[in-house]
Amino acid sequence: MDLNLTYVALIGGAVLLFFTILIAVLARYKRCPSDRVLVIYGSVGAGRSAKCMHGGAAFVLPIFQDYQFLDLRPMSIDIQLNNALSKQNIRVSVPSTFTIGITTDPDKMGNAAERLLGFNNAQITQLAKEIIFGQMRQVVATMRIEEINADRDQLIVAITNNVSTELEKVGLRLINVNIQDVTDESGYIEALGKEASAKAIADAKIKVAQAERDAEIGKAVADKEMTVSVAAAQADATQGKNTAQQQIAQSNSDLRIKQAEAARTAQVAENVAKADVERQTFDAEAKAQESRAEMQRKQQYAERVVPAEIAKEAVIVNAQAEAQRVTIAAEAEGKRVLTVKQAEGLGIKAVLEGRAEGFRQLVAAAGGNSNEAVVVLVADQLPAMIDSQMKGISNLKIDKVIVWGGGEAGGKGGISNLLKDLITGLPPVTDLARAAGIELPPVLGRVQSEVSSSSYTQPSAPDPKPGK
Repeated sequence: MDLNLTYVALIGGAVLLFFTILIAVLARYKRCPSDRVLVIYGSVGAGRSAKCMHGGAAFVLPIFQDYQFLDLRPMSIDIQLNNALSKQNIRVSVPSTFTIGITTDPDKMGNAAERLLGFNNAQITQLAKEIIFGQMRQVVATMRIEEINADRDQLIVAITNNVSTELEKVGLRLINVNIQDVTDESGYIEALGKEASAKAIADAKIKVAQAERDAEIGKAVADKEMTVSVAAAQADATQGKNTAQQQIAQSNSDLRIKQAEAARTAQVAENVAKADVERQTFDAEAKAQESRAEMQRKQQYAERVVPAEIAKEAVIVNAQAEAQRVTIAAEAEGKRVLTVKQAEGLGIKAVLEGRAEGFRQLVAAAGGNSNEAVVVLVADQLPAMIDSQMKGISNLKIDKVIVWGGGEAGGKGGISNLLKDLITGLPPVTDLARAAGIELPPVLGRVQSEVSSSSYTQPSAPDPKPGK
C-alpha cells in the first residue's frame, strides 16, 4: 500500500515537473509583434552583443539569454532652432518638426540594441533632439538666406542627409521633416519677401501691359485686314470698271481700224486704177521713186510710229486701249502713205518706160542710128529753148541777126535731109543751148565732127534787110 502510494507520488511529481518544464520552455518562446523589435542578448553567438528581430519568433534560452522589446512607434520632436548663423553670418530661426523611430534595417538594429535598450521614449527623444540641433546648425551654416527661404526642398534634403546619417549611428531613422516659417532678426527675409512681392507685382503689370499691347495689336491687325479687304473690293470694282471701259475703247478702236482699212482699201483700189492708167508713162522713174518712197516710209515710221510706240509704253498701264488705237491709226496712215507713194512710183515708172519706148521707136526710125535720134530729140526741144532764149533777150538791144536755113527747094528730101539740115545747124544750136544754160550731150559734138569731116560747107547768111 505504502509502496503504491510512493510509486504514485513519484509519477505525479514527474508529471508535474514535466509540465512545469514545458510551461517554462513555452514561456521562453517569444513572438515579436510588428510594432516592436525583439532584442535577445546574452549568449547569442561569437562577435555579437545582441540578436535583433523584427517580426517572427525566437526561443530565449533560460539562464543563458534574456530579451527586451524596442518600441517602433513614431516619435514627434519639435525643434526650435533660433539664432543659427547662415553662410552670410546672418542669424536665422528655423522652427521645424521631426518624426523619428527605431530603425528596422537589419544592419542598423544592432546600434539601437546597443545604445537605446532600456531607454524610454522621453530619453530617446532627448537624444535625437540633441543630434538634430547640431546637424541643423551645420546645414544652415552652409546655405545662404535666399536658399533657405526660397528653396525649401534643398534645405530639407540637406537636413535629411545629415540628420539621417547621425541618427542611424544610434539606431534611429528619420521618418519626416517639416520646416516651418524661416525668420531672421535683421529683416533680410522680410526684405526678400517684399522684393519678391514687388517683382511679382511688376511682372503682373508687365503681363497686363503685354495683354493690352496684344489687344491693341490685334485691333490694329483687324483694322488693317478690314482696310485691305475694303481696298481690295474697291480695286476689284475699279478693275471691273476699267475692264468695261477698256472693252468699249477696244470696240471703238476695232471700228476705227475697220473704217481705216475700208478707206485704205478704197484708196488703194483708186490708186491702183490710176497707176494702171499711168503706168506706161511712169515706169522709167520707178526705181528712183521706189527708193525715195522707201526713204519717206522710213522717215514716216521714225516720225510717227516710233513716237507712238514710245508713248504707248509710257502710258500703257493707264491708257492701254487709247495707246492701241493711236498705234493702229498710225500704222494705217503709214500703210496709206506707202500705198500712195508706191502708186506714184508706178506712174513715174510708166512715164519713163513710155519715153524709153518712144526713144527706141525714134532710133528705129533713124535706121538704128542713136546719134541721129538724139539730134531729133534736141531739135524737138529747140522751140522751147529758143523761146526761153528769146524771153531772156527780149529787152536787149540787138545789133545783128543771123538766119540759118537749109534743105532742098520744095521741101523734099525726107527725114534724111531734115537730119542733115539739123546737123549742119548744130554749131549755132550748141551756142544757143549753152547761152540758154543747157549743156548738150557730147554726142552732138561727135555728130558735128562727122559733118565737118564730110566736107560740110556752112551756107552764107543772107544780108539782112535794110532797117533790120
